[in-house]
Parts: sequence; C-alpha cells; structure tokens
Amino acid sequence: MGSKLEGPSAPAIRRDPYEVLSVSRDSTDQEIKTAYRKLALKYHPDKNANNPEASEHFKEVAYSYSILSDPEKRRQYDSAGFEALDAEGMDMEIDLSNLGTVNTMFAALFSKLGVPIKTTISANVLEEAMNGTVTIRPLPIGTSVSGKVEKQCAHFFGVTINEQQAEAGIVIRVVSTAQSKFKLLYFEQDAHGGYGLALQEDSEKAGKVTSAGMYFLHFQVYRLDSTLNALAMAKDPEAAFFKRLEGLQPCEISELKAGTHIFAVYGDNFFKTASYTIEALCAKSYEDTSQKLKDIEAQILRKRTELRQFETEYRKALARFQEVTNRYSQEKQSVSFLASHIIQTSD
Repeated sequence: MGSKLEGPSAPAIRRDPYEVLSVSRDSTDQEIKTAYRKLALKYHPDKNANNPEASEHFKEVAYSYSILSDPEKRRQYDSAGFEALDAEGMDMEIDLSNLGTVNTMFAALFSKLGVPIKTTISANVLEEAMNGTVTIRPLPIGTSVSGKVEKQCAHFFGVTINEQQAEAGIVIRVVSTAQSKFKLLYFEQDAHGGYGLALQEDSEKAGKVTSAGMYFLHFQVYRLDSTLNALAMAKDPEAAFFKRLEGLQPCEISELKAGTHIFAVYGDNFFKTASYTIEALCAKSYEDTSQKLKDIEAQILRKRTELRQFETEYRKALARFQEVTNRYSQEKQSVSFLASHIIQTSD
C-alpha cells in the first residue's frame, strides 16, 4: 500500500502571493524572507495542533514563498500570473516534525535516490531563539568545535569579532565527515533580546563529506543552489545543461560588524543525529583565496549570461532543424508516392 509524501501544496483557491505575505511587488528578497518567517512561525503546525485553519494558512504561506523566493518563478508570476507556473514542478519545503514515521521513511528514500527534499526548520527552535532562551556556546575566531545534534534540534554558537576582523571578513564553515544532513543558520538579535533567523544554508555533498558555509567578505558572494528546479530539469536533459548555473543566487548579507554574532547548526537528518565540526575563520589569512573566489564567481556569472544567449540560439536552430527534418520526411513520402504511380502507369 503506497503512502503519499505530504508537503505544502498549492491551495485549492490560490491568492496573490504578495497579498498572502503582506509585501509589495517591489519588496526585496530579504523583506520577503522576513515576512515569510514571521507568518510561518505564527501558523506553524507545531504551535497550532488543533487548528486546521492555521494549517491551511501555513500551506498558503509556504506556497506563496516558494514562488517569490525563486527569482525565475517570481518573474514568471509577475508577467503572467499563476498560469505561467508549473505547480507540479515547483520545489516545496516539508516539515519533518509534522510527518509520520512512514512519510519520513519515504522522504529519506527519495533523498537517497537524489530527489531534492527541502525541509523547514522546527518552529520550536525558531521560537526558543526568538524568546532568547537558547544556550549559546562561544566559538572564538580561529577555532573549531565538533559535536552531534539531534534531528530537528540546533546547537547555537556565539562568534565575537573585533573591528580589524570585521574589516578583513569572516567565514563560518561546517563539515560532516559522516555525511550528515544539516543546516547552517545565522541569527540577528532584535530589540527585545531575542534572535531572528536571517540566513540559512543547507548542507551539500562535496566529495566524501557534507558541508555548508557562510562568507562575509565585503563583496557580493554567491551560492549555488543545486536543488533549484532540479525536478523540472530532470524531465528535460537539454534544459538541465542550460539551467545548470541558474542556481547561482546572491547571499543576502555580505559583511558583519564588530560584536557577537549568533550561528547555529541544525540537525536535518531524517532519523539520526547529525555529526559536525564548525569553525570560524578570519579572511585576513586567506586573501589570495578570497580573490580567487571573486574571480571564479565573475567567470560563472559571465558564463551564465553566455548560456542564456546560447540557449536562445540553440532553440531557434533546433526548431529550424525539426522543421527541415519534417519537410524531408514529407518530401520523401511524396516522391515515393509519385514514383509508385509512375511504375504502375508504365506497367
């Protein structure tokens, strides 16, 4: 007996995603992300177990955010509304804490098969952070800490930097030699002493480890989201080639000021604890690497522009090739038909 993996799907009646998130059409990515997190926390199933209406609001908020958080989907919606979107191919986020054991097993299986499964952060973790009740361990610059974090839980770390370190730039990296799934989170302190989620990076497999990093280097840093449109690309190998660099997305925050900054490692495994090592580095010691990163990102951006132009040329050439191929088949049939009549007449 099959079991369907439940995730935030398109609501029966779809409302304008800008209206759902209470943002304007010219809102920045950060404003959209902030609005989403507030509403997702408000309507999260963990906090509204006996309120079906809140669950529907949560799905609507998640669906709206899945559109506006993706530059391409947002552009499509702005130009032609919901009709321009292929809802079936849209990447959705699921809440592991709200799944039963069977559905969690299916999610884990799909993930092992290479299907991108995006997960949300537990409302309990976000609420504790907002209330300022989390335990924060110090993580001095130039040091590393190893640990194991339970699934859907988080270990918080405080990284204190001085003016010179802030000016040089900071890098926060997390690596798991056990290839655990995790999220690297960055929180900003609010006026009430709590911590609001500002950035998150999902771990990616790199060789024999999984890793995630945040780079605050005073220039625009990009990250490659490998799950972007992965399901849609799988249906069209040609599109997969042309869209391969479309996952390059700019990070929202490029620098940190002197003071203490809060990071967390969130356990994102489906069943077991996540093993990790987190380290905080000052970019002063890696100036050559930073320049190489800037150069490589510039090359990727140029190549992405070239690929977009080449795709247009390729599609036109392919359409012309198909047109000529079809005509060839038609002409071949026509010649064969006439030839057969000539033979019959001569007989």
